[in-house]
Amino acid sequence: MSLYPSLEDMKVDHMAQAQIAVHHQQQQEHAAIASGSAPVESGSSAPPIMVSSSLYPSLNDFMGLQISTDIIKQHMPETAQQIVQYQPASHNMVAPITGQQNMGVMRSEIKQGVRCVTACKDNDGKMGLRVQHINKGVFVSLVQKGSPAALAGLRFGDQILQINGTTLAGMDRDKVMKLIKKADPQRIELAIRDRPFERALTLQKDSAGHVGFIFKNGKITSIVKDSSAARNGLLIEHNLLEVNGQNVVGLKDKEISEILSSSDRSITLTIMPTFIFEHMMKCMGDSLVKKKMDHSIPDL
Repeated sequence: MSLYPSLEDMKVDHMAQAQIAVHHQQQQEHAAIASGSAPVESGSSAPPIMVSSSLYPSLNDFMGLQISTDIIKQHMPETAQQIVQYQPASHNMVAPITGQQNMGVMRSEIKQGVRCVTACKDNDGKMGLRVQHINKGVFVSLVQKGSPAALAGLRFGDQILQINGTTLAGMDRDKVMKLIKKADPQRIELAIRDRPFERALTLQKDSAGHVGFIFKNGKITSIVKDSSAARNGLLIEHNLLEVNGQNVVGLKDKEISEILSSSDRSITLTIMPTFIFEHMMKCMGDSLVKKKMDHSIPDL
């Protein structure tokens, strides 16, 4: 699965990886001293241990430290007599703060590629779905709670490529809805691309429980300086679509704030540029979105 580590995750990971690399170099040098294969002559200055990595900085890069055998002897004589045993918990830290099994990240995952979805209609002959056309493509703009569309796993912003083998490119909303209306109520096959206009990012709450942004009517209007939102690239002129994978489109700002407040330290937001969001929401009344939109927490 895709991970959305925050900048805070990266900093912790950089430090851990740098320490791992330096300890590994120290072990090799101590082993060489113990075996006598690389004696250090008196008065000579051994070159510093230079740890380099294409992914992670060394302690020299990260903290300005230069570590050599002479410095170890001078400042840490006990370590010159023994090999320091250091076993990190993992050599593949990706999100040490957020956690690789974070449920919010897993629910927010935007998968690549195209998937096949099989749905049906309810007793009223409806899928519980509305669409909007953008740039010759067709996108899901409403999924009703408890509807066949919701049970099939469709989400706001999904692109519908085909319905029962018919390619939708170039069709407008009315043509697509007529195609769905004529489809067999027992079986409707859809080819879906997962939320191509959306992106997800993970933020970390500070000691006050804030992540550092202000929103109005679901639209991000301000970013707090030096906050997790600022560090991790959250932008204004974007709309909140999901919080930890839960759809918040149509919810009041107070309700969204309550979801944010009740979330764990790590929060994964799914956002969309406002100009696209507003285009998708046109021709739909606020009352329809507030009453009908599926706001349930996705199953994994």
